[in-house]
Amino acid sequence: MSDFKIVERLQRIDVDIQRNQLKYHAKRVLISKEFTFDAAHHLHHYEGKCKNLHGHTYRVILGLSGYTDERGLMIDFCDIKEIWKQKIEIHLDHRYLNETLPLMNTTAENIVVWIYEKLTEALRDEGYNGVRVEFIRLYETPTSYAEARREWMEVE
Repeated sequence: MSDFKIVERLQRIDVDIQRNQLKYHAKRVLISKEFTFDAAHHLHHYEGKCKNLHGHTYRVILGLSGYTDERGLMIDFCDIKEIWKQKIEIHLDHRYLNETLPLMNTTAENIVVWIYEKLTEALRDEGYNGVRVEFIRLYETPTSYAEARREWMEVE
């Protein structure tokens, strides 16, 4: 036996719920969105396999925090996806990172800070002044990642 029930009538705005009820709280919340991209690179001044040209399927997790608006949303997940696609991914996906990123050794440690900076800049440019980047986690392999956190980026 299941408690499954088909909804008989959808809740309607301004009838069943008022607009001033949409925002449930006034607390800071953190949301995250995850993406993958494929890219090639090689490392300089490094003795090991990674000195040779090779590729990865990277996985990146973006952690953003802020306060919700009158709808109860901090930032739409679709907006995060658009920012990722238009401002960041174009430099990364199916690219040779040594060419498309600023001059740097293309280590996960350097790339994760670059992503942090690009996302922070894009949020500011798009008018999301109350939304801040809390962390970026960049997986180079399924078991190895580098992370940039707001408290480290703002202080050090």
